[in-house]
Amino acid sequence: MQIESDTKATPEEKHHPMLKFALEIGPLLVFFFGNIRGEWLAETFPALGVVGGPLLIATALFMVATVISLIVSKIVFKHLPVMPFVSGVVVMVFGTLSIWLQDETFIKMKPTIVNTLFGVVLLGGLLFGKSLLGYVFNAAFNLDEMGWQKLTFRWGIFFLFLAVLNEVVWRNFSDDFWVNFKVWGTMPITLAFTFAQLPLIMRHTIPDAIAEADK
Repeated sequence: MQIESDTKATPEEKHHPMLKFALEIGPLLVFFFGNIRGEWLAETFPALGVVGGPLLIATALFMVATVISLIVSKIVFKHLPVMPFVSGVVVMVFGTLSIWLQDETFIKMKPTIVNTLFGVVLLGGLLFGKSLLGYVFNAAFNLDEMGWQKLTFRWGIFFLFLAVLNEVVWRNFSDDFWVNFKVWGTMPITLAFTFAQLPLIMRHTIPDAIAEADK
């Protein structure tokens, strides 16, 4: 199975940006639906009742949707992006543990583990002089080395912030609140952070790259 960073966007990714977005947000929406309609799903499809309560049913559907999303990404876009793949692996591991042990703690900790992993990897790479974010987003941006270093540092800190935020939410609020926050809170926060980086990106964009893009 070929797993690649997003250093070079495939023609399919350029032609189907909305499909790529749908594949990323789709599993989360399935997770949200599975949680709010868990009891109805268990009554309508008795086999799902064996899985457990609404959150565990949502977890099972989330796992299936994640696998389907990765398969479609591989077929349509010709490769598996690193970040969705890593997140998908953690979903499968922690989702399986949650269902097998009938313990929702594991799936609740999944965002903490994933975001901590990304944050530590990005910040750790900087310690060794590597701006690893450039290997992920180089298809979208052409920045100088200082720009990649600053952007990598900011994203590293942001991922750690998301990890801490997830811990605060799931440990102090209800399951329904956590699911709603995971679907409807994390995405807007991430989008807001992303847009806040545009001034930095504009300052450090390589002029020659802009000229090549305009050709």
